[in-house]
Amino acid sequence: PFSHEVLEDPLPFQAALRDAGPVVHLDRYGIYAMGRYEHVHAALTNWQGFPSGAGVGMSNWRHEEPWRPPSLLLETDPPHHDAPRAVLEPILSPRALRLLRERWFADAEDLVDTVLTGAGDTVELDAMAELAETFPLRVFPDAVGLGRDGRENLLPYGNHLFNAFGPDNDLVAQGAGRIGELSAWVNAQCARETLSPDGFGARIWEAADRADITPEQAPLIVRSLLSAGVDTTVHGLGACLHAMATHPEQWQRLRDDPGLARIAFDEAVRWESPVQTFFRVAEDDIVVGGTLVPRDDKILMFLGSANRDPRRWEHPDSFDLSRDPSGHVGFGMGLHQCVGQHVARLEAEALLTALARRVGRIELAGTPRRHHNNTMRAWGALPVRLTRA
Repeated sequence: PFSHEVLEDPLPFQAALRDAGPVVHLDRYGIYAMGRYEHVHAALTNWQGFPSGAGVGMSNWRHEEPWRPPSLLLETDPPHHDAPRAVLEPILSPRALRLLRERWFADAEDLVDTVLTGAGDTVELDAMAELAETFPLRVFPDAVGLGRDGRENLLPYGNHLFNAFGPDNDLVAQGAGRIGELSAWVNAQCARETLSPDGFGARIWEAADRADITPEQAPLIVRSLLSAGVDTTVHGLGACLHAMATHPEQWQRLRDDPGLARIAFDEAVRWESPVQTFFRVAEDDIVVGGTLVPRDDKILMFLGSANRDPRRWEHPDSFDLSRDPSGHVGFGMGLHQCVGQHVARLEAEALLTALARRVGRIELAGTPRRHHNNTMRAWGALPVRLTRA
């Protein structure tokens, strides 16, 4: 599954995986894997049977030393997971994000205006570089409380982090030379004195002042935001823009009813699954779909495969705004479901609404290029043509 052929187009592999059975054994890596929605969903919600504390990558941290401090949100289980999650949930809740809504919508309008200014009726651009990457790197670091300098480090840092969840292959080697420098920069941004006093980061440190978490946990929680809060949204937006460029009838639907923006983003996350895979470990011998997964063995959950499973979704390969995409596992599920999903949805809603107001048609202006990553499904370049409304 980590070959460049499959990373370029994982759909045939995933169909074969689902058809092979509820659980298969990947002999090359000595791990089990599941691709059907029923079993992926069950494993994600069963943190006691399939805990995350041994790492959500291929390495088993019960036997190997982690190359970095584990994420307190993603790679710990109760009781260690409870306090960090309890601190972060209200900070990133829909209610709290209302304070950012007006500003982010204005920022999105400004970005779209900038892209269209000076152009005639049409403008051609790389939607990844100029929209999907630019908008999250503009608003999310501000919300966390980061300064302006060095934000370009966030994407290569996250890219290596998600590559490192997979095998130690050429993709990991590509980022290894800079990861020390990038990690040092990210760690420095998590210090209290570096963060602005009005962002998510400052509120996390205030929780340490209240003893809701320890002072040692506070920078690690901020780091979790920076590790998982940028690339995932960037590639979710890229998936959505590609879907709109290749499904003009769905773009028109969104223009007719901008209230569909959040559904459009969730349907794109289901359809494209920017986060394709995550690992868990079997706490004890456990039977899944008639197959025994031995205690302490790693199991690879194919989120992208589950989100295209015809056993769960009608016409799963179609991008359709009339679908109810809720229930997709693109943000995980259960105890470890992405705590920042509401942030990603608000970013997407702001950008899609701004585009729908100003752009009558979005279409491909060239051949998109995939960006290969061991965990993410991503576009490296997405040439589009925007026609003014």
